[in-house]
Amino acid sequence: MIIAADSSALVSALEGLRDSSMTLLRTALREDRLRVSPVVITELTSNPRITGGARRLVSVLPRFTFHEGYWERAGLLRAMLLPLKVRAFIPDVLIAQSCIDHDVPLITYDRDFRHFERAGLRLL
Repeated sequence: MIIAADSSALVSALEGLRDSSMTLLRTALREDRLRVSPVVITELTSNPRITGGARRLVSVLPRFTFHEGYWERAGLLRAMLLPLKVRAFIPDVLIAQSCIDHDVPLITYDRDFRHFERAGLRLL
């Protein structure tokens, strides 16, 4: 099964966190079953705390491709959530939409992603 990870999960993995989610993430990485949204690459490589070696690792992670209409669906997803007064930051919207489009569950430590479950995002 292909899985996705957001920045919070990848930073936790790079910092050596050990829990069931990190075991799943590391296994998926070893077995080439981990994917990330391109915005995750941007978030991580712009993090000043990430070392050069970690930056190189992040830069070669397999990425989701965008399906036709991705940007419009992402906008509509955010438009659906904003009236509910929930946090829907654009990077999170883009990550969630990538996972929804590819029907891939997401590993995250960011509780804001729970709001996207109503739109079909599956969280691990």
